[in-house]
Amino acid sequence: MVGAGTTHFLAPAPYERIVPRWAGDARRVVVVSGAAEIACGALLSSRRTGRLGACLTAALLVAVFPANVQMALDAGTERQAVADMPVGRFRAVALARLPLQLPLIGWAVRVARSH
Repeated sequence: MVGAGTTHFLAPAPYERIVPRWAGDARRVVVVSGAAEIACGALLSSRRTGRLGACLTAALLVAVFPANVQMALDAGTERQAVADMPVGRFRAVALARLPLQLPLIGWAVRVARSH
């Protein structure tokens, strides 16, 4: 979580492109979600705060799901183009990522229950 959150600050453009238009200012959303991921990671790293960190991580994974949907919807468009990947393949990868959120959310819930 800390690594993923850090990339929001080091390379924000790919994240900004997947922020749903209805979410408002993409830069602000990326900064807030990056900070939230870093905070979740920090909380997860301590036995004392691990349960809270896991609960917040599960909630964050649900909250950012619309960005993954937006990426799949925009795959291959000007808004979401990948220069070195064919459009069809990028769309397939973007769609395949969607159900992968479920095991991550499940993991966070299991971690929360184990604390």
